[in-house]
Amino acid sequence: MTQPKRSKRPDGASTIYFGADGYWHGRVTVGIRDDGRPDRRHVMSKVSEAEVIKKVRKLESQRDSGKVHKVGKVWTLKAWLLHWVEEIAKPSVRDSTYSGYEVDVRVHLIPGLGAHRLEKLEPEHLERFYSKMLAAGSKPATAHHVHRTLKTALNHALRRGHVTRNVAMLAAAPKVEEEDIEPYDVEEVQRLLVEAAKLPNSARWSVALALGLRQGEALGLRWSDVDFAAGVIRVRKNRLRPKYVHGPGCGGECGRKAGYCKQRVRRNEDTANTKSRAGRRVIGLPDALARLLQLHKEGQERDRRRAAGEWRETGFVFTSPIGEPLVPSTDYDAWKGLLAAAKVRDGRLHDARHTAATVLLILGVPERVVMQIMGWSSTAMAARYQHVSGGILRDVAERVGGLIWEVAKEEGGALGGPEATG
Repeated sequence: MTQPKRSKRPDGASTIYFGADGYWHGRVTVGIRDDGRPDRRHVMSKVSEAEVIKKVRKLESQRDSGKVHKVGKVWTLKAWLLHWVEEIAKPSVRDSTYSGYEVDVRVHLIPGLGAHRLEKLEPEHLERFYSKMLAAGSKPATAHHVHRTLKTALNHALRRGHVTRNVAMLAAAPKVEEEDIEPYDVEEVQRLLVEAAKLPNSARWSVALALGLRQGEALGLRWSDVDFAAGVIRVRKNRLRPKYVHGPGCGGECGRKAGYCKQRVRRNEDTANTKSRAGRRVIGLPDALARLLQLHKEGQERDRRRAAGEWRETGFVFTSPIGEPLVPSTDYDAWKGLLAAAKVRDGRLHDARHTAATVLLILGVPERVVMQIMGWSSTAMAARYQHVSGGILRDVAERVGGLIWEVAKEEGGALGGPEATG
């Protein structure tokens, strides 16, 4: 009796056979290579056919669940992070975001984890690394930021098939204690405003304490954003920290960091759009603050005349005596000096923003209105976020103005005194 004719296996089907070398072999098609050819993986065993069948079924399961490692370059974590931060992140994220990523990669991740094979990285490696960071004195917030950076980088590796899972999603993230918000009280705000009136760019601090603008937003304000007739400020831009490269005549030979090179060249713009849609907003301008800004503008005009040919026309509201926009680090130092001069407890510049938000909430301003004024965006509050009319904005502005500008008369009307920027 003749044997029935064997049917041909369909293309791509797995095969198992005993070879002349004395080993059982299995071949599984798991996908298509970059050049269009089938990606066939090979397994083998000298023990038994059953052992090879087990290996073939495992490969088939990985293929069907999308967990087969991609064929090609074997990445170390160091190599992938360097590629990701320079070739993927840098062209697509804000300059400040890239700077944070770059520091995390260069200072922490590569020295601590960089030698690991990308596909061999385990959650436990990350957890031990975070523990070492904290033991060495890093702040929990720093370790948490590093964790988020690594998670983002591994997400890109996952999407490209270089890994089959994101171990940063499985590792226990460093715990960050919730930040205590300590706003300044009304008396402290009034003392700060009285002392600020004696300083160049005094209106800068009124903007921070009354309107809650972020540092970058305040320093990024241009006069075209201030509408005295409508009584509003339009927040659209953030002032960026300067980033430099060595000048063409140096090439790094000066031995200094690029920021201290005498031939340095700035590589980023003065400003960028605010980070989110909620950050681009219109804020009501209290009458007292509008008067301060008008006095400030007059003082800036006097600076322009004094500087003559040295004046640099930038259009910024807050500038140096020759018209250059303020540098964030210098602005921060000025804030610390103001706290000391006013004999007010030390605090971060961001605490001025907390203060403005607290004042609004104490006044009973609706939460959705506070969200718009402060430029907050939250998925939990998205349904309650809606456009706020100009009339409501003006009402809120006057209530804020009435609360924080009631400075005792014996303090000499310091808030309405002559304003000059230099």
